[in-house]
Amino acid sequence: MLRKLQRKTLVPVQIAGYALTLLVGAAIVLLAVQVYSDLKPLLNGKADVFSAHTVTVSKNVTVFKTARKEGLYFSEKELRQLREQDFVKEVALFNSAAFNASAAISFDGQRMSTDLFFESVPDSYLDIESADWRWDSTSDFLPIIIPEDYLNLYNFGFAESQSLPVVSPALLSQVTFSIYVEGNGKSKVYNSRIVGLTGKINSILVPEDFLRWANGEFGAAEGKGSSRLLVEFSDASDERIPQYFEANGLNINKSELETSKMVFFFKLAMLFVTVIAVIIIVLSVAFIIMSMNLIVQRNREMFVNLHNIGYSIKDISGFYKALVCAITVADLVLAAVLVLWVRGLYMGRLSMLFQAGGGVTPLLASAAAMMAVLLVVCSLFTGRAIRNIVNRQ
Repeated sequence: MLRKLQRKTLVPVQIAGYALTLLVGAAIVLLAVQVYSDLKPLLNGKADVFSAHTVTVSKNVTVFKTARKEGLYFSEKELRQLREQDFVKEVALFNSAAFNASAAISFDGQRMSTDLFFESVPDSYLDIESADWRWDSTSDFLPIIIPEDYLNLYNFGFAESQSLPVVSPALLSQVTFSIYVEGNGKSKVYNSRIVGLTGKINSILVPEDFLRWANGEFGAAEGKGSSRLLVEFSDASDERIPQYFEANGLNINKSELETSKMVFFFKLAMLFVTVIAVIIIVLSVAFIIMSMNLIVQRNREMFVNLHNIGYSIKDISGFYKALVCAITVADLVLAAVLVLWVRGLYMGRLSMLFQAGGGVTPLLASAAAMMAVLLVVCSLFTGRAIRNIVNRQ
């Protein structure tokens, strides 16, 4: 009898409105959380060598600097001024080789050799998982990282014109060759192998420990300084960055900066969508609370009479609490199912582009947290509305 009376107090349009708006808002929030989790390796991870907010910086080459090469190197004053900029988080130096180096390999009885140049960067900027990326003074093995462009030039240029076989990255990493280092009247031969490829810098990288030792052993007594820098920005979208570099005659890798801007705007768009979805959820909760208040106000006499004949406030409010909680749980479960279905549609495409997928744990955790909060809020306000009406009588 009590449930029959209470069902007659409901307004189907109001209940349907709450269910629909909550479903839309919850689905958008959960989808944003899941998409961000799946794209996190791309957004927050390191690509090849550099992080998303790190770029290569050098001085612009002019006619005067071709005659006087010292102008290409950064002085301590210039480095200090750059580090003092608000948008600069960290500045690291490229270390260049000050000795002669060459590589040689024997293939089908023929010996091929070429001159090389070496550079190094701090290991903290590297993202090499190979256990071979190490060197000490007792080792005769020298690991090397080369640009991806070098391999592409060989495969699609030199190999085509000379009728040579193309080389895959996996095969290239298995090829061993000899590195000849000489200077200051000394020389040494190292066994070497390419342990990684980078698409972010056009340079041949060796471990920094080796280059420091080799410069002291085979290089010139006086260092020339560094002609290139790694600059990490606190905010790559800061409009002062291009203005500063242009005013100081510095050349910046704009493609890296554009990538950072794209990541920034993507995160901003995700935040905007999430905020809008949260607003929709808040409005839907406010809507159902107002609807419950209107139901209570419109049927206040009935609720007072039910309380007077022996029904407790818990008995009277239990039906409305159960109804709102059931709709909330059903909406969030349905929203999670919809997000999983949508995820299945885009994961196949993303997996072809990069190693995507952060699992569904963030989705389930967000749905559970949202469900707990909504159940507590809706239950409290529904019970309070009926309690206020009864206690006033």
